[in-house]
Amino acid sequence: MLVLENAPLAPLTTLRLGGPARRLVTAETDAEVVAVVREADAAGEPLLVIGGGSNLVIGDAGFEGTVLRIATTGFALEGTALELAAGEVWSEAVARTVDAGLAGVEFLAGIPGSAGATPVQNVGAYGQEVATGITEVVAYDRVAGETVTLDNADCAFSYRHSRFKADPDRYVVLRVRFALEDAAGQSSPVRYAEVARTLGAEAGQRVPLRTAYETVLALRAGKGMVLDPADHDTWSAGSFFTNPILTPEEHQAFLSRVEGLNAPLYPAADGCTKTSAAWLIDRAGFTKGYGSGPATLSTKHTLALTNRGRASTEDLLALAREIRDGVHASFGVELVNEPVMVGVEL
Repeated sequence: MLVLENAPLAPLTTLRLGGPARRLVTAETDAEVVAVVREADAAGEPLLVIGGGSNLVIGDAGFEGTVLRIATTGFALEGTALELAAGEVWSEAVARTVDAGLAGVEFLAGIPGSAGATPVQNVGAYGQEVATGITEVVAYDRVAGETVTLDNADCAFSYRHSRFKADPDRYVVLRVRFALEDAAGQSSPVRYAEVARTLGAEAGQRVPLRTAYETVLALRAGKGMVLDPADHDTWSAGSFFTNPILTPEEHQAFLSRVEGLNAPLYPAADGCTKTSAAWLIDRAGFTKGYGSGPATLSTKHTLALTNRGRASTEDLLALAREIRDGVHASFGVELVNEPVMVGVEL
């Protein structure tokens, strides 16, 4: 294991923000991960677990405790069953499944971060989410003090949520197992309207697997959602706000505010309705590139808050609060941050 004191954390995040860690430990095996967690828990030491750093907003003061960076590797494919070590780079793992001719995660191409983070957030994009393919998650249970295997139902997946996100201090993901699909070189059914339009396909239609994969990569790149060190539009945490889920009562109140505006609305679970955070942000006056300081909205996508190279975490949060409050004032809808906040609050 590599152990560093007073180590900078900003370079380990896609936002390039955040102060130092009192202690940074990089673990390359599951056994090392468990050992670091057990040591920190036994000492009563604050612990922060990071992978690819793509969904983190770390405060300028840093983290006064142990930061565990999971750098484990392992890609095991047997038939259509895939097992990934938590530290595997997600975008590279997706590319390898496409190379193997297997469908199931191809619409999640280009998403930054590590495999171990995907079940925590129930990562999803372009009509696909990991919850539909995950069969099991192997994790260290800090309460029980042992490694456990949770099946799909145990993970309690919902929109951008899971058991792991609901109880962030309990589980440390070690391995993620998926059931992929051999569809004779075809993709999973196309579910997302933008992808269908781009492909010239109908909803529910399958298309060549590699075509689906490359189309999503191109769409993401066009929105600054594929990492590029030279492009400050990609210095972000991806979508900063989740799409709001409105109760029936909130839905009716929302309709009274947006009459005649043709707001995007989609059915959600339990009689609720989902709307678009990007649409709300744009219609509230926060258009692409909004902001004059070192943190601005992406020039390519209104959902991405970006570090233009000189920003602090507080600069970013000030912009996020301005947008959140402006959307609430315009539409009565409360935007919720998607990235995990460390040492700060929105």
